[in-house]
Amino acid sequence: MLTDIQQRIVELKKEKDFLILAHCYQSHDILEIADFTGDSFGLAQQAEKCGNKNVMLCGVRFMCETVKVLSPEKRVYLPEPDAGCPMADQIDIPLLTKLKEQYPDHTVVCYINTSAAVKTMCDVCVTSSSAVSIVNKLESDKILFVPDCNLGDYVKKRCPGKEFAFIKGGCPNHAAMSLFNVKTARELHPDALLLVHPECDPTVVEAADYVGSTTGIMNYVAKSDCREFIIGTENSIVQHLGFDYPDRYFYPLSKNCICPNMKLTTLRSVLDVLEGTGGEEIILDEDTRVKAKRCIDVMLELG
Repeated sequence: MLTDIQQRIVELKKEKDFLILAHCYQSHDILEIADFTGDSFGLAQQAEKCGNKNVMLCGVRFMCETVKVLSPEKRVYLPEPDAGCPMADQIDIPLLTKLKEQYPDHTVVCYINTSAAVKTMCDVCVTSSSAVSIVNKLESDKILFVPDCNLGDYVKKRCPGKEFAFIKGGCPNHAAMSLFNVKTARELHPDALLLVHPECDPTVVEAADYVGSTTGIMNYVAKSDCREFIIGTENSIVQHLGFDYPDRYFYPLSKNCICPNMKLTTLRSVLDVLEGTGGEEIILDEDTRVKAKRCIDVMLELG
């Protein structure tokens, strides 16, 4: 049963023609009032398909920018203007300009976790689930991969014959998980499978039973016969899986893998957007939007 504030949100989103999207890392009360939940790019594609004139994405800034890139005719709102992404902030136009000068013969591959401005200077965009496939299909054998060096290392090991250049970037929460966490968790839960995100440290990735995107991890659980899982990504996934599969057991790889930016969004901030008293509308100039879309289009063309 929805709470009073959730019921008010549901009523207002219909009245004001809002589509509400929630990233998987949001808390469960936010997921309950969302029209779609999932990974960032999947949500942007859902917004593109739907006819609503207004879209609110409960997540972080780069995700809202991606929605605007794909759906320029829609008004796109971020409930919490301070909700950014430390990984996306690690690469900007001046740094990427220097990198392109340093590696002039490299194809620039950017993770979806980048700003629209950065995407304007990249050759192709990738998601955590598509990165290996996309990079393997590129004609170039020299890749400048930004900003996540952990995801980059994961891709490099699965793309033989290609040369990679990285920066020391990545998600601080995923990167902080270590082999010590793996050892401790496996000792506590010896029958559990370890499922991790490729943003984790390479030593953690190599120790895992499964490596994949957030959606990939959740789909793996759905198809598995195992009853216990150690989850190596943002800890909200432990909570969500517990709701979906009450007869199974889910344990966090690290109690500290919590994204403070994702946790900024509350039901109150969602309601404020609907009532016109809060949030921020995401505005992109058309030149930036068109140039940013090119590297996304290349990703889609490569499948």
